Amino acid sequence: MDELVASAVSHWGPRFTVNGVTVADFERVTGGLERWSDWCAAWVAAGAEHEELGRTALAEGRLRSAGEHLAQAAVYHHFAKFVFVEDLDQMRAAHGRAVACLDAALPHLDPPGRRVEMPFEGSRLVAVLRLPAGDGPHPVVVLVPGLDSTKEELRSTEETFLVRGMATYTIDGPGQGEAEYDLRIRGDWGPVAETIWSAVGEIPELDRSRLGVWGVSLGGYYAPRIAAALGDRVSACVSLAGPFNFGEYWSGLPQLTRDTFRVRSGAGSDEEARQIALTLSMEEAAADLVAPLLIVFGRQDRLIPWENAVRLRDAVSGPVELLMLEDGNHGCANVAPWHRPRTADWLADRLAASIALTVPPTQKAGS
Repeated sequence: MDELVASAVSHWGPRFTVNGVTVADFERVTGGLERWSDWCAAWVAAGAEHEELGRTALAEGRLRSAGEHLAQAAVYHHFAKFVFVEDLDQMRAAHGRAVACLDAALPHLDPPGRRVEMPFEGSRLVAVLRLPAGDGPHPVVVLVPGLDSTKEELRSTEETFLVRGMATYTIDGPGQGEAEYDLRIRGDWGPVAETIWSAVGEIPELDRSRLGVWGVSLGGYYAPRIAAALGDRVSACVSLAGPFNFGEYWSGLPQLTRDTFRVRSGAGSDEEARQIALTLSMEEAAADLVAPLLIVFGRQDRLIPWENAVRLRDAVSGPVELLMLEDGNHGCANVAPWHRPRTADWLADRLAASIALTVPPTQKAGS
């Protein structure tokens, strides 16, 4: 295989399999790939197999199976396009199939999901809302993907929160997923945060006084920016593998990552992309982050050095915890059991605690 295929397999293999691609399919697809130019088509072909299973199940009225198959197909089509920016038409067609598969799957998931669209700066942001069992209003976790991930990739992460009684609100922000064609990557997520805050407040099944934020990779930068912008309106925040300043480590990033950032930031050259990346910084915003913060990082991260976690820990104003996983790679996908349940428990505890503060104390007997 060529250098770019080898790079994708080396850097992101565990991420594929922990987020919905079967090990057998990962080995089958990547084992037959020699050229990066064939990457997108190979994963679309694999996704089409799962999509056919889903469409057949829909036609036969096997709705639960249809939801499972179509959500899995969405992940395959997503990974067809995730950093495939050498042919934008091919990439966009694969992305369209990912979105269509997930939209078709949402009513049949357990629990179901629904699409939410939010007007934003002449365009729109799109999120997927899923509610846990039981009566609401529910605490809610906003899930923010990274540079090359989208809402279609995060089903397994959502499940971790849903089974603990938290709703999930998984968003494509500027430069991500459905927003990447009209809205460029940006360092300031204050306007995005306010849009999310308003949208969540309009959904009666959600209790935005119990709002958590979770983000991975570049989303691990965006999530703290949301928390910093909203201040004490956020109950808790989790940053997984997020950079403190994305541009400072530009030269060490894989070429696929740099090319993807260049396209989604609207830069005309690698150097211009690096200059934009330098604006994605927590330097000034960190002091505004007052919500409890959990930072999760892998010591073996080859994209974002682990020292970024220490910088963020030392810069924020609120209470902070750092979970450093010695064997963790970027995003810690290779050690998911060591952080996903713990992260979900941590958020559940803090969102439950925040609602306790709003409940009037029981009056003393006889008063």
